[in-house]
Amino acid sequence: MDSAANTLADFAGRDICVKSAIKIQIPAAKAGAPIPAFDRIILRYGLAIGSVAAATALGFLADRWDLHESVFTIYLLAVALTSWYAGVWPAVIAFAVGELAFDYFFTPPLYSLSVTREDLAYFPVFALFSGLLIWFGVVRRWAEAGLRQSRDLLEAEVEQRRALNVELAKRSDELQATNKELEAFAYSVSHDLRAPVRHIAGFTELLQKHADPVLDDKSRHHISMILDAASRMGSLVDDLLAFSRIGRADTQKTTINLEQLVKAVIGEIAPDTQGRKIIWRIGALPICYGDPSLLRLVFSNLVSNAVKFTRTQAQAEIEIGWLNHTPDEPVVFVKDNGVGFDMKYKDKLFGVFQRLHSQEAFEGTGIGLATVQRIVDRHGGRVWAEASVNNGATFYVVLPNLERQIHE
Repeated sequence: MDSAANTLADFAGRDICVKSAIKIQIPAAKAGAPIPAFDRIILRYGLAIGSVAAATALGFLADRWDLHESVFTIYLLAVALTSWYAGVWPAVIAFAVGELAFDYFFTPPLYSLSVTREDLAYFPVFALFSGLLIWFGVVRRWAEAGLRQSRDLLEAEVEQRRALNVELAKRSDELQATNKELEAFAYSVSHDLRAPVRHIAGFTELLQKHADPVLDDKSRHHISMILDAASRMGSLVDDLLAFSRIGRADTQKTTINLEQLVKAVIGEIAPDTQGRKIIWRIGALPICYGDPSLLRLVFSNLVSNAVKFTRTQAQAEIEIGWLNHTPDEPVVFVKDNGVGFDMKYKDKLFGVFQRLHSQEAFEGTGIGLATVQRIVDRHGGRVWAEASVNNGATFYVVLPNLERQIHE
């Protein structure tokens, strides 16, 4: 009972603090207006007195009907009702007034507040049950306060997430618009640069042809460097144009025999393998669903890279196969025994214009793997690589849910 009494006192203290805070927050301009907090106090304590008065009236009826023993229960119900709806201190008032009324009207000697043995028997029981009822009311109010606080926090969080979703949707729309503008810009720039680059290369070749007899070796070397730079710039512009077209073109998806596609790609790059010893290992590949021209570009880039980066090997080994991790997610891989790369640079591997090897060692524009990733992303798949320096590299391509897409 001591702990219950302490808890009741603590709750009452909080109640008083809340009331004080409410009173303090009332503007001075409204001092003459009715105070809602004061009205609530009247209602709460009025309920305490009213419930005891109603219990007394019911007690007289019960006593008239020879139900004297039920009077005790009626007063406990008055305390319970007050505790449930009015709070701690009104319930304490109901307990005190109810105890006095019960002693005065229903405990011999009647209409007297003198303490008898019967009063001493009833008082501890009445106090115990009243204390329990008040405690239950306190716990209920605490639970309700906790639920209200949780509800308010949840509503605030929902509102915050709603605002965040709106902001994210706005940012997403802005990002898509920006990406479209960048794609249009890249397409326009790369398209418009093709003609000037070709003019530079063409007129430099004419200069080399007509002025060669009067040029010294140093001048011929300079012209050769101009032609090489123009050729590299032309390749860069062409690759950039192809990269920008990927995001603009609509995909025409159909079923693809990936094994035939890969063999066709190998046939196309055959001129680049003349005079080299390359061991090809082509495994059985799955039937895929996607855009044939785009997937052809994916494997053309991967196989060409395998051929290029095995150039330093006396005997190149290139393997193309697939891993059936799940029926709906075949993993196609292209593996070589070339120079490989350091895995700490893997995040740069698929970036535009990112190169892990010098231009002098291996030619290229640094757009090929970015193109591969963009095409695979448009097909809803993913691509990654594993490698180590001088121990080759393996590129993995996943085009998920192929069988389901075929049926759809």
